[in-house]
Amino acid sequence: MNLASLLQRSALLHPERPALLHGDELLVRYGELADRVARLAHGLSQGCGLRPGARVALYMSNHPAYLELLYAAWWAGLAVVPVNAKLHAKELAYIVQDAGAEALFVSADLGAALQPELASMPGLRMLCCPDEAAYAALLAHEPAPMQARAPDDLAWLFYTSGTTGRPKGVMQTHRNLLAMTACYFIDVDAVEAEDVIVYAAPMSHGAGLYNFAFVAGAARHVVPRSGGFDVAELQGLSQRLGRLCLFAAPTMVKRLVEHLQASGGDASGYKTIVYGGGPMYVQDIQRALALMGPRFVQIYGQGESPMTITALARAQLADRDHPDWLARLASVGVAQSLVEVRVADEQGNALPAGATGEVLVRGDTVMAGYWRQPEATAQALRGGWLWTGDMGALDAQGFLTLKDRSKDLIISGGSNIYPREVEEVLLRCAGVREVAVVGQADAEWGEIVVAFVAPEAGAQPDAAALDAQCLQALARFKRPKRYLFVDALPKNHYGKVLKTALRQQLKKDDET
Repeated sequence: MNLASLLQRSALLHPERPALLHGDELLVRYGELADRVARLAHGLSQGCGLRPGARVALYMSNHPAYLELLYAAWWAGLAVVPVNAKLHAKELAYIVQDAGAEALFVSADLGAALQPELASMPGLRMLCCPDEAAYAALLAHEPAPMQARAPDDLAWLFYTSGTTGRPKGVMQTHRNLLAMTACYFIDVDAVEAEDVIVYAAPMSHGAGLYNFAFVAGAARHVVPRSGGFDVAELQGLSQRLGRLCLFAAPTMVKRLVEHLQASGGDASGYKTIVYGGGPMYVQDIQRALALMGPRFVQIYGQGESPMTITALARAQLADRDHPDWLARLASVGVAQSLVEVRVADEQGNALPAGATGEVLVRGDTVMAGYWRQPEATAQALRGGWLWTGDMGALDAQGFLTLKDRSKDLIISGGSNIYPREVEEVLLRCAGVREVAVVGQADAEWGEIVVAFVAPEAGAQPDAAALDAQCLQALARFKRPKRYLFVDALPKNHYGKVLKTALRQQLKKDDET
C-alpha cells in the first residue's frame, strides 16, 4: 500500500474538511490538497523525468509546502530524503550524494547558502524553492494517477545525526510507516476531525512522521508562522484553534510549562503533547502534569524504529494513586502494540526483570536496514532484532526504564554508573536548572564522574551542597568527582544535550 493512499482516502471521504493552515490562515481543504499533490506528482514524473524509486531530497525549514511535497513524492512512487534544515551545506551535499538524490527542494531561507556547493551535487535534476515560479510550473500539470508501491519499497530515507561518524541513511518502508501510524492510534491517541497537529518541531524528523495519523483522520495540519517552536505563538494558536496536538522534545515541554506559569496561561487549548527524543526528568513531568493536567503521552523510539518502541500512556502518567507511579514516570512505558521489546545480554539472551542490558526491538516498524551499508546493517539487525544501543531495564509489569546510551555508560573503578541516575538526583537540588553527567578519562579509576551544572537565573548552587545531596541518595562511588558550572548546556536543535561536546571539552582541558 502506498502511503499516499491515506491522503487519497481522506480527500474522497472529506473533501471539504480543512487540511493545511499557515498559522491561522486556511490554505487548502483535503480535496484541494489531494489535487495539488497529484499535479505535483505529475510534474515530478513527467516534467522532471523521475521514475518510481528515485529519491527526492527536501532541505527545508518547516513550510506549508512540506506536507504536499512528501505526498507528491509518494504519489509518484518516489522516496523522500528529508534533511535536517540546520545542517551545513557541505553536510547536505554529502547526504544528497550518498542517497543518490535526483531532485532537491529547498526553502527560500536556505537557498543562498547552497550555491557554492551545487557543483558537488552531480545528478540533480532540479533545484526548486516552493515559493518560486518553477514550483508553480510543476503544479500546472494535469493530476497524475497514484503509483502502486509494494509494502517493502523505500518511502523515507532518514539520515542519522552522525555523532559517531558520517550519518547513515535509515531505510523506512511504506510498511514501517503504516505500522508506526497504527501504533499511534493504538498506543498514543485517537484522532478526530477537530484535532490540530502543529509542526513546532522539524518536519524532517519525528514531528513530520506524525503527519500520517492526522492525514488518515482528515484532521488539520498547522505550520506556525514562525516555522518552529515559539511558546507565545503556540499558546495563541491553542486558544484560537483549540485541540492542539504536537510532538515535542522534553526541553520544549519545559519551556512551555515555564511560559504558562509565568504568564498565567490557560492550558485548555491543548489536547495531546507527545514527548520524546531525550530523557524527561521526573521532576519536570510532575510539574507539567500539575500545571496542564493529563495531556501528555511519552514515546520512545529511534530512527531505526521511528516513534515506536515503547509508550507511556496518558492514563498511566495521570494515575497518581498507583503505588509505582513515580517509578513509571521515570520509565518510558511499555512495548507498543505492534513490536516486541527485550532487554538482553551481549549474546542477545533475555535478562530477568530488573537487570540492565541492551534494549532490543523487533516488529514491522523496524527499518529495512542502512542505505548501502550492509556491514552496519548486519551489526544493528541481529537474530531478527534491532539492537538499539540503549541500555535499560524492564520491570515485572513490562515498563522499560532507560539508563543511558551504551556509549554514555561510565565505568569507574570497574563499576557501572548510569549518568541519568545521577542527573535525576542533582536536578532535585535548589537552584539547578539543567545538568548533564559524563565520564572523564582518569589514570587511576579509568573514568571519573563529572557533572556540568547550569544554575537557575540568579542562583549560585554550591558544589558541597550538590555533593551532600548525592551522598544522601546514591552510592558514594556514583557521585561526581567534579562539578563544572556553565551558563547553559550545549544542545542540538531538537533540544538533546550534546554530551559528545561536553566530553570533547573535558578532553581539551586534559590536553592543556
